[in-house]
Amino acid sequence: MMDMNRRQFFKVCGVGLGTSSLVALGAAPTAAYADQVRHYKLTRTIETRNTCPYCSVGCGLLMYSQGDGAKNVAQNIIHIEGDSDHPVNRGTLCPKGAGLLDFVHSPSRLQYPQVREAGSTEWKRVEWDDALDRIAKHMKTDRDANFIERNEQGQTVNRWLSTGFLAASASSNEAGYITHKVVRSLGILGFDNQARV
Repeated sequence: MMDMNRRQFFKVCGVGLGTSSLVALGAAPTAAYADQVRHYKLTRTIETRNTCPYCSVGCGLLMYSQGDGAKNVAQNIIHIEGDSDHPVNRGTLCPKGAGLLDFVHSPSRLQYPQVREAGSTEWKRVEWDDALDRIAKHMKTDRDANFIERNEQGQTVNRWLSTGFLAASASSNEAGYITHKVVRSLGILGFDNQARV
């Protein structure tokens, strides 16, 4: 509560009355017209849900991109925020997650598979099919050389201990389940997922 004497009360009332009288006489600010209103920046964007790639917490993201949706037209991500409907983060993001837009648009961000041949100092870009074929070939070579069918007691164990697998935090439960089945069917014991989502 404000302490005010009678004289101050009448001054405040007089200023209020004078201001309202000026407004009534036409001294009000000009009206805002529809063409002068700034449009909401996410009006014509496409919303995509994703998972933050940084740590194992698995926070939910909303990514907003612009583009006309035509075939062979890349969408441009213009805004990233926390997903308020996500059970892990409820819309909040850590400083790294809040700065994801800089990560997405970084000129040094790796976007394509690269390989460095044995003895070389240069990385060269390869196509995705070539990269996957190369990984499959190296996995087969290593599995053939290091697969353990039986242990010392003669029991069947079917283990492959020289290779491990780390799944990404953006994997869904379904993708994680299928990945787990494939990895275990190969005999790999070293298997983990970055996030528990």
